[in-house]
Amino acid sequence: MAETAFAEPEPDPRDDGWLGDFHREPAVFSVFREDATAHPLTATEHRIECNDGAGPRVICRFFDEPDPTPEWFGAWKNDEWCPWILEQTRRLIADPENT
Repeated sequence: MAETAFAEPEPDPRDDGWLGDFHREPAVFSVFREDATAHPLTATEHRIECNDGAGPRVICRFFDEPDPTPEWFGAWKNDEWCPWILEQTRRLIADPENT
């Protein structure tokens, strides 16, 4: 009797701390909770990725604190969209799409 080998299912990419997406043409922004840095006594770290057609890349990291200091990367430093991006990110942290 031959045994049937079952392959492990592919991990769901949404299980990597993904909280949700939002967009502003032509860019799609994804918000993630960094579980690797999670500790009950520290603030949670979040990252924002942007895909504007060139593939997703991290554009910002910050800790969810009362007065966060976001660290923006590359051309996103001081971009006029930054306040809007953070506002949308806060919305997803408060009410994630991935629950």
